[in-house]
Amino acid sequence: MKSYQVKSIDDNTLTITGKGNDRAWEHAEVLSDFVSPWDKTDIDKIEFRALYNTEYLFFCFKVFDADIYVDSTDETHHSINNSDRVELFFRADKNLNPYYCLEIDPTPRIMDFMAKPNKDFNFYWNWPTQDICVKSDIGDNFFTVEGAISLASLKRFKLLKDGKIETGIYRAKYKKQPDESYQPTWITWVDPKTTEPNFHTASSFGVLKLM
Repeated sequence: MKSYQVKSIDDNTLTITGKGNDRAWEHAEVLSDFVSPWDKTDIDKIEFRALYNTEYLFFCFKVFDADIYVDSTDETHHSINNSDRVELFFRADKNLNPYYCLEIDPTPRIMDFMAKPNKDFNFYWNWPTQDICVKSDIGDNFFTVEGAISLASLKRFKLLKDGKIETGIYRAKYKKQPDESYQPTWITWVDPKTTEPNFHTASSFGVLKLM
């Protein structure tokens, strides 16, 4: 499995603002080897960073994009399905029974849900609000999504084991078509080697290693 090393920081040394500009992020490794296996066009750069302390796993996406699209058809989180977004999936093991999904758009709306194999989604499930904080910011040619997830919740859901978190890291980019519709380009850290775009498969996960 592909892996990313999550470096530790002292408590109270990182403030989540949505801008991803806290100096603590300078200590994080930059993950940028994202691909779109099902699309031949070039993708814009994406940077992912993660850090942790005794209480939280911190993450930050910086997505370079001069044409950000957010579907505001309705006020519910379900319109995230048609918006530019970043995604984090967490699993206990390769059986994906269950796994937990966070999909976050640039505003930042969150669509969080529990899933089981064969795209069996439970949208009534939500990550406990006391265990997660997400903020975002939109710049001229990029957007950032920054967040913190409590280690206690990761342990409670059996996602953090022996300093490792099996994780899928993804991005959906919606592009305007000649007929005025928007169609997605699916982007992933780990190529799942599937014929059609599919993040909901065991082969799309890597591992975050807490150092």
